[in-house]
Amino acid sequence: MMGVMSQNNPNPKDEFYAVVVGLVQGVGFRYFVIEKALPLGLHGYVRNDSNGDVEVVAQGTRPALERLLTLLRQGPSAAQVQDVRVTWREPTEHLSGFHVRW
Repeated sequence: MMGVMSQNNPNPKDEFYAVVVGLVQGVGFRYFVIEKALPLGLHGYVRNDSNGDVEVVAQGTRPALERLLTLLRQGPSAAQVQDVRVTWREPTEHLSGFHVRW
């Protein structure tokens, strides 16, 4: 009966805030993130930072979040990801869908 209660919990279990550093703007990175996050059942948003980084907030199950992080480190073909700085945290707000924020 160990894993049963997690299935009944409608709230996301985990959240991360990630800053993707490198050549990640103007290369379709935000749409790449959305395209990868939705099939994983994740909620959250992605936005360009004024300094050239891309910020991602994602909520969902830990395995799905880990998978998205792996994809963030690769990025779309035109991107050159130098670093992904991740902060794991308790979900701060209830997010629905996965969107670009400006």
